[in-house]
Amino acid sequence: MRDAQQLLADAKVIAVVGASRDPQKSAHSVPRQMQRHGWRIIPVNPYADELFGERVYRTVAEIPFPVDLVNVFRPARDTPAVVRDAIAAGAPAVWLQLDIVSAEARKLATEAGLDYVENRCIAVERAVANLSLL
Repeated sequence: MRDAQQLLADAKVIAVVGASRDPQKSAHSVPRQMQRHGWRIIPVNPYADELFGERVYRTVAEIPFPVDLVNVFRPARDTPAVVRDAIAAGAPAVWLQLDIVSAEARKLATEAGLDYVENRCIAVERAVANLSLL
């Protein structure tokens, strides 16, 4: 199991489930910040067509290329379904943002052999590790 900072160091393409159109929400500002530091951000949102200059997909399974990490900005009750989708898509890792915790999602991910992080902000971890792909 890779730790949070190693996941970020290894990742190049991050699918963001729950990416927001609203610039005031962290589900918009955090992925945008990660993009500015060099990660390719692939937004997943059923209500948008383009975000961050990228095509938006309805589910992780619809993304037609591999992603290194699935970052989740959804309520805890939605996370088991997101993890199942990530497993089906062959994603190697799932990261639940700050204040998102799910024993069921954790169990699904670990049983499938995925790296798993919960209740941590990806942007904070990036800053602490001083990571950038640029």
